[in-house]
Amino acid sequence: MSGNGVAVAITGASGAQYGLRLLECLLKAGQEVHLMLSRPAQVVIGTETDESLPGRPADIGRYFADKHAAATGQLKCYGAEEWTACVASGSGAPAAMAVCPCSMATLSSIAVGASRNLIERAADVMLKERRPLILVPRETPFSAIHLRNMLTVVEAGAVVLPANPGFYHRPATVEAVIDYVVARVLDHLGVEHQLIERWGVEPETGALPGP
Repeated sequence: MSGNGVAVAITGASGAQYGLRLLECLLKAGQEVHLMLSRPAQVVIGTETDESLPGRPADIGRYFADKHAAATGQLKCYGAEEWTACVASGSGAPAAMAVCPCSMATLSSIAVGASRNLIERAADVMLKERRPLILVPRETPFSAIHLRNMLTVVEAGAVVLPANPGFYHRPATVEAVIDYVVARVLDHLGVEHQLIERWGVEPETGALPGP
């Protein structure tokens, strides 16, 4: 991927594991990552995982950088109102962005261009700059409002990639189910990976990074 790396936003929808695994894979792939976590996301991460995150964005960035042995400067974490962050402007925007998972509240705000916080503004920048924006909703069932918002963002240029795993690779663990969705996100971000066997392709051994 060319440009200034990839932005990853984790919002307050259930499925924090998808966003955390995506972050890990991007860092292991050597990508520069611009990380944003909403406050609800931090609550969900504490509820759904064993992670115990610090409160400040800079400390969160150091936490994940240390955990995944990221290179110096490879991971940057921004606060919700850090308007000087590069992701807030088209002149410094990353090459692509994924909101994973994407809450229905965030989807709604992106659909109307609200830009009330840095996640929403960064997504708006992706759309106006015609750069890849991947939204990963984890909600069921969808209401008519949800579906209309999805159509709106798709018409604006985003990709809506629901966290709907396939099972043709016969996952035996929760981690394998998570990897299926993360693999599809990485595909749309243009980042090489070997997380899952591809349909019609002979399986390879030694796939990395594994669960």
